[in-house]
Amino acid sequence: MEFFHQPNINWMNKTKYFVALSVTLLLIGGIAWVRHGGLHYGIDFKGGTLVIVRFSSAPPIGKIRSALDSAGLKNNEVTSSSDISNPNSKNDVMIRVEQGGQGEDTLEAAKSTILAALQKDFGSPTSSKPDFNSVATPDLANFLTQQDPLALHTSAGDRYTQLAQSLISARDKDHAGIVTNFDQLSNVSGANAALISDLKSGYSLNSFSVLNAQVVGPTVGAQLRRQALFATLYALAGMLVYVAFRFEWIYGAAAVIAVFHDVLITLGFFCLFYNKFEISLTVIAALLTLVGYSMNDTIVIFDRVRENLRLMRRESLTEIINRSINQTLSRTILTSGLTFLTVFLLFVFGGQVLRSFSFAMVVGVVVGTYSSFGIAAPIVLLWNKWRGGRVATAPVPSSADKRAEKRLAAARR
Repeated sequence: MEFFHQPNINWMNKTKYFVALSVTLLLIGGIAWVRHGGLHYGIDFKGGTLVIVRFSSAPPIGKIRSALDSAGLKNNEVTSSSDISNPNSKNDVMIRVEQGGQGEDTLEAAKSTILAALQKDFGSPTSSKPDFNSVATPDLANFLTQQDPLALHTSAGDRYTQLAQSLISARDKDHAGIVTNFDQLSNVSGANAALISDLKSGYSLNSFSVLNAQVVGPTVGAQLRRQALFATLYALAGMLVYVAFRFEWIYGAAAVIAVFHDVLITLGFFCLFYNKFEISLTVIAALLTLVGYSMNDTIVIFDRVRENLRLMRRESLTEIINRSINQTLSRTILTSGLTFLTVFLLFVFGGQVLRSFSFAMVVGVVVGTYSSFGIAAPIVLLWNKWRGGRVATAPVPSSADKRAEKRLAAARR
């Protein structure tokens, strides 16, 4: 499919406009960076509290976010944590809340606030009672010993500890950690009517259960930031070596500079919209995806330049680069246009969880496509001019070569 029939656009004549646009975007991003004091890192990099909660039915993600916001936990992430290999996890939710400090007390306070917010909106009306779905075996054993539903008196021994273990096991294994009615425990060995009655009077049943709660400290967040930076730099270095080996080193340098330019501009947009989008592990994945996407688009143009260097020996490098970009223009519009449409729809309809990821993809696809012909190609041309035309050009055939080519063409006829 061709959108343009033999376009003849002088791209290299517009290099100054491309550079001006890039410089403007980089300056805007730099100013936003200074104004906000850096990037807006998410919980993955700043540290925070992580709680995995299992609900008895499909969890209302929007309502959970609203409950956390109402509790003062504005910077929160609520995502589904279901695992296809584990059918019991279909209603699991992962809640991450940014920590307000670095002490252990702050982290425990954040965890307590999360549980209090969930209890308010999803807990049992009789919230003064402890939740059976969250009770531990020792606490349940002590409760049963005090109530003595089996009338064992002083001969109870470890009987109630074993019974408590059986009840907890039935709750976790048979009912996936969520008991919605105490009568569901009637089949447990040793559970009589008196025991069920005592459980009903002593415990409440919430519609959720906390499976795991842990904290991510600032040290771990700083380590993740370093690893994300190294991952990006390693990707750029590997691509530089590959392109330099596949073409010439100037092509590799130009491609890496263009990709580095793409990453900086994308991060600049994140600084510009500081309060709307944050840097998380998914955004790092998006940036690495864009590194590969932009590099691939640049290599397509460079590969066509290399072919045309052999076919258009009498033409200048400027004309060869312009012709190469024009020849790949339809392909660029088709692939980049479809990719942009996909990520744009993801940005619009993907929801809050994917908003930062899709925003990075939307900006990166546009900037990565433009930099292939607006930044990478002009760098090769400028280097060639600075070196006096001795780099990245094909040799001009001599008179002997021309005569040999004519004899070869005649022999073929």
